[in-house]
Amino acid sequence: MTETAEAIKIQRGLKGVYFDRSPCTFIDGKAGELRYRGYSIHELAEHSSVRADQDPVPADQALSHSANLLWMLTGKKPSADAAQLIDRDLILHAEHGSNASSFAARVVIGTEANLHAAIVAAIAALSGPAHGGAAEDVMRMAEEIGDPSRAADYVKKKRKAGIAVTGFGHRVYRAEDPRARHMRAGVERLSKEMGQPKWFEILQAVVAAMAPYARHGVNVNVDFYSGVVYHLLGIKRDLFVPIFAIGRLPGWVVQVLEQLENNILLRPLTLYNGPDARTYVSLDRR
Repeated sequence: MTETAEAIKIQRGLKGVYFDRSPCTFIDGKAGELRYRGYSIHELAEHSSVRADQDPVPADQALSHSANLLWMLTGKKPSADAAQLIDRDLILHAEHGSNASSFAARVVIGTEANLHAAIVAAIAALSGPAHGGAAEDVMRMAEEIGDPSRAADYVKKKRKAGIAVTGFGHRVYRAEDPRARHMRAGVERLSKEMGQPKWFEILQAVVAAMAPYARHGVNVNVDFYSGVVYHLLGIKRDLFVPIFAIGRLPGWVVQVLEQLENNILLRPLTLYNGPDARTYVSLDRR
């Protein structure tokens, strides 16, 4: 064994190796101590609570699936209109062909992984803002506009800068997303019921400002209305995508089952566009 080899110490499994700094978790294995950002795990376990210092709300067996979703999120019994609108939202998002998250689920199940792994992969794909973030972006846009009278100028500036107006256009649809119309009237009713009609008015003002671009295939999509629905129902912004996932779960399961019926490992090709065959030149000749 050489002198150099003797100086190298192998840390199997990277045991005892520090690879970065973190302000999050402190662990003292010898003392049996664990702290999250300085707070003892014992105090957190005894006194803290999965979001807003509230106990989880148990399901009410007398409520429908959609009504229970709102009840368990907010602790308030939803109106019939609110429950119906969420039910419609879940149905409209249930399945949509070979979208990014559904395809991710098929890729994973194609490797003969289990259903849970496939669904986790789908959720991971949905978490990307380019796939699952439209509803949140629309609500952010509505807040930025603030008043229906400002919608036309907002759209004009976005289009002039070459920036897409969120909630419009779709990778599949050249005409209006067929799902969008089923949310429009419900949003109007709900915004009035909640005493906040301006949100629907802002959305409609944006639709009017975008009308000239419809002939180019830039039409309203289903997520244009979903974000305002969630906002009006008091749902926190970071739960918009999880609600999307709840609605899409049946579609992911269907896609997985279809893949399993005649399963094959998904292994698409890439079209090579690199250099043509060339002769290797040794280093001393370069």
